[in-house]
Amino acid sequence: MFFTGTLFSQRYRELTRQDTLRGSITPEREWWDLTFYHMNIKTNPADSSINGYILIRYDVLKPYNLMQIDLQPPMVISKITQDDKELEFSRDGNAWFVKTDKEQVAGESNEIIVYYGGKPKVSHRPPWDDGLTWVYDDNGNYFYATACQGGGASIWWPCKDHMYDEPDSMRFSITTPGNLMDVSNGRYKGATDNQNGTKTWHWYVYNPISNYVVNINVGDYVHFSEVYKGELGKLDCDYYVLSYNLDKAKEHFRQATKMLEAFEYWFGPYPFYEDGYKLVEAPYLGMEHQSSVTYGNGYMNGYRGKDISGTGWGEKFDFIIIHESGHEWFANNITYKDIADMWIHESFIAYSEGLYVEYWFGKEAGFEYLRGVRSNISNDRNIIGTYNVNRSGSGDMYQKGATMLHMIRQIVNDDEKWRGILRGLNKTFWHQTVTTEQIEGYMEENTDFELKPIFEQFLRDTRIPVLEYRFTDEGLRYRWGNTVRGFNMPVKVHLGGEETWLDFTQRGWSLLKGVQPCELVVDKDFYVAVLNLMGE
Repeated sequence: MFFTGTLFSQRYRELTRQDTLRGSITPEREWWDLTFYHMNIKTNPADSSINGYILIRYDVLKPYNLMQIDLQPPMVISKITQDDKELEFSRDGNAWFVKTDKEQVAGESNEIIVYYGGKPKVSHRPPWDDGLTWVYDDNGNYFYATACQGGGASIWWPCKDHMYDEPDSMRFSITTPGNLMDVSNGRYKGATDNQNGTKTWHWYVYNPISNYVVNINVGDYVHFSEVYKGELGKLDCDYYVLSYNLDKAKEHFRQATKMLEAFEYWFGPYPFYEDGYKLVEAPYLGMEHQSSVTYGNGYMNGYRGKDISGTGWGEKFDFIIIHESGHEWFANNITYKDIADMWIHESFIAYSEGLYVEYWFGKEAGFEYLRGVRSNISNDRNIIGTYNVNRSGSGDMYQKGATMLHMIRQIVNDDEKWRGILRGLNKTFWHQTVTTEQIEGYMEENTDFELKPIFEQFLRDTRIPVLEYRFTDEGLRYRWGNTVRGFNMPVKVHLGGEETWLDFTQRGWSLLKGVQPCELVVDKDFYVAVLNLMGE
């Protein structure tokens, strides 16, 4: 998702017990491993309500008899059963605690069924304002969809609403008015006509999936498709758009396979061949729903028609198709365990925009795009958020995070090695939830550079490093200022027009001998400031 600074600033409030219940791996969560969901619900656009049940299958990791299920008001759980027996449950805000009368034996697989309903929170500014969007299309048909990254999936369905644990697969049975279609994640498995004039749409996800990217999209859809010949063979690409946008979509969505070609080159195989790739028109801007990427950018290039880089290159592609689809690799394949590490999703995919430009328009074009987006950096807060309380960091995780990755590429100074690192991340952490430490460790090990101080500076600090220098009789003396302790990032500079690297191997001043006073210019692909101390 592409957030705005407004959303991030709204999140910073006093922490509560509810934040801990949502954001931590509580004892009521840790004893069971989620393996499967079946979502069977009826959607009622006439009164903006949902009702039905969620079957939750799990493996017992250790004996315990109290299970935490999450569901936010005004949604209400009416009944929970196990082996056809009703279970007792209580509520603490958004957390519901279920007493499992059945003995929970380590190694066994069990399931519960959670019956629920209500009118879920309505989103008035999706996808930044989480919930359901209920609108009408231009022909007067109901058009509605979900988007819930910030608020969580428990805004509209009961689940284990923490990112560390994903089901291995998921089934959908979504009932809609008979004249409309639901499009959800995974493979289409057919539809059932009901006697009351409604229709139930069946979908199945064969891969692990995060709660927040589970979605329903309901509208007067028409469908077209193509097959992309990718690294793992034939990939089914399906497109669902409102009927009156079909001709525009057939032309505009040609960018989808261009995206696949570019990102399979940079990141490795598309992670969900079994589930296919879909673009689905939605009544909001768009979001990275796994194998069901939602789209609402008005069939325009740029971000709502604008180039966020200010370079002209952002006008060459549809931001939503490229950015949100890129999340299939970083977000849906490699997923953060705690939202504090949300940069893993957003930094890599903000960076991927430049990689897309580079793949299709050349290296300098991609670099220019990434330099252009720096104007959106605010340096307001740390990019890493607060752990165990469901709190993300600064919106700088987008452009500043991308800038950090771009600088690391300069330091690696070997394009094939860098591409191997990006592909290696997706291979090593294939279909996994991860921590920042895992990503940092992998990158440091495979770049053969000490990257920890760089991560500390750009992810956990807000200051812009300052290259301080002066010329002496011995040569050029230089050091880093305005940095975390131990910051030693090498930097490319131009001395009198000659390119060279400055290495920082000791505390205090470093020395490049024999350099005569001349103009020093830091390479434009580094995000640092410069200070000439000749006057001191």
